[in-house]
Amino acid sequence: YNAEQIFTMMREADKQGVKVLCLPELCLTGYTCGDLFLQDTLLNGAEEGLKTILEATKNLDMVTALGLPVRDKWNNKLYNCAAVIQKGEVLGLVAKTYLPNYGEFCEQRWFSPSGGFDGVDHNVTLCGQEVNLSCNGIFACTGKENLVIGVEICEDLWVSRPPSAALARSGATLILNLSASNETVGKANYRRNLVAGQSGRLLCGYVYADAGEGESTTDLVFSGHNIIAENGSLLAERRFAAGLTISEIDVQRLAYERRRNTTFTPPARDPMAEAHCLGVSRVAFNLKVGETKLTRYVSPNPFVPADAEDRAERCNEILKIAALGLKKRLEHTRARTA
Repeated sequence: YNAEQIFTMMREADKQGVKVLCLPELCLTGYTCGDLFLQDTLLNGAEEGLKTILEATKNLDMVTALGLPVRDKWNNKLYNCAAVIQKGEVLGLVAKTYLPNYGEFCEQRWFSPSGGFDGVDHNVTLCGQEVNLSCNGIFACTGKENLVIGVEICEDLWVSRPPSAALARSGATLILNLSASNETVGKANYRRNLVAGQSGRLLCGYVYADAGEGESTTDLVFSGHNIIAENGSLLAERRFAAGLTISEIDVQRLAYERRRNTTFTPPARDPMAEAHCLGVSRVAFNLKVGETKLTRYVSPNPFVPADAEDRAERCNEILKIAALGLKKRLEHTRARTA
C-alpha cells in the first residue's frame, strides 16, 4: 500500500513539473513500526516495495528521496536511510547520522548511526543494484549547473553540527530533509524557524518533508509539516493537510550569493572544518531542462513591505538608523548647525 501511494504521488508530482521530490522519513514502512524494524518480513517487504516503485517510475525524469530501513550485510547493521532514486535506478543511499533516543524517540533500539563523515561508506546490494551507502553523498545534475543535492534525515538538522553544513560547503545548493517529527505544542514554530534559519546560514534551498496523517496508531500525532525555504525566506508551507507542497529554488541566485559571501568557504579553506569532510562523494545525474512556471511570489517592491504594520516598522527602523548616523556625523565634525 505504501509503495503504491508513493509512486502515485511521484507521478502526480511529475505531472505538476516537479524535478526534485522529497518524501518523509521511513515513509515506505512507516516511522512507528517499533521492534518490527528488526523483522526480516518487514525489511524484505521494504525492499520489494522499493522494487515496485523503481519499476513504476522508471520513465519519470525526476529525482526522488524516500525513506526506508536498509540492512547492511557487510557489518550486519540496520540503518535509517534515504534512497535517492531516478528513472528506475538507486543513485545512492544516505544513512541517518544522529539517532534520537530521548523523550518519545528510541531509534537507537533498532538502528545504527552512520558514524558521520568518517563512518559508513561502502556499497551494498539493494533491489539487485550495487549502491553506495554513506552519510556524505551529494548528487550533482550535469544538465543544470548549480543544482547539487545533499540529504539529511530529521534529527540531523536539530543537532549542534548538522551534516548539511558540510554538504553545503562541499557544493550542495539544495538540502532535502526526510523527517518524521511529531507534534507538541510550540514545536511547529521552532521547526519553521530552524529550517528557514539553516537555509539562510548555508545560502541554500532547504526542503523539509514531514510524516503526516495516517503515519501512526501509537501515542504520537504527525501533522505533515512540509516546508520549503531559500536563503532564510519561507517559500511554501503546509501543515495538517495531505498532498504536495511545491515551490521553485533559484540555484543561480544561491551560487551568486556564495561567490559574494567571502566567509562561505569550502572545507579545504575552512579552518574549522574537519579534514575528513573532504571525502564527500559526488554522484552525477541528469535532468531535462525546460521552462518553469513560477508559483512562488516575487514582490514587485522587494524593499517595501506590503503589510501596513510591517511597512510602518520598516520606515521607523530606517528613520532611526539614518538619525543615529547623522547624530554621529554631527558629533564627530563638531557641527554647531545643520
